[in-house]
Amino acid sequence: MHLTTYTDYALRTLVYLGIRKDLPLSKIKDISEVYNISNNHMGKVVYELGQLGLITTIRGKNGGIKLALNPEEINIGTVVRKTENMNIVECFDSKNNTCIISPACKLKFALNEALQAYLAVLDQYTLADVISNGTELLDLFKIHEKQA
Repeated sequence: MHLTTYTDYALRTLVYLGIRKDLPLSKIKDISEVYNISNNHMGKVVYELGQLGLITTIRGKNGGIKLALNPEEINIGTVVRKTENMNIVECFDSKNNTCIISPACKLKFALNEALQAYLAVLDQYTLADVISNGTELLDLFKIHEKQA
């Protein structure tokens, strides 16, 4: 399975904010620069993460973004489910399925089982787990910020 760029950016944004949770508010521009992602793409990701209740956005001169939850409360599997299209093959989408073998196909069951196993592994991890090496990650962010 290949995650979309959108989900990748969402997870990276959460990592960035999780590492910086005790630091001043972050700006979309800062995250965009660290990851070399356009402000436009990052803005869309931040908007949806806000809609999902994962981040808080504060407007105004001293505004910015931060996690809305503790890293221990943000489950990676849940984030992937909410940002990713889980229809990995056409027949998973009952509204748009035109595959003629779908009624008798056993492959879709194997693919669904594989997808569920994939998600079950991701469900075992929280944002806290993936940022447990926070000092190392923060150092990498700082190195990149100096180069930008």
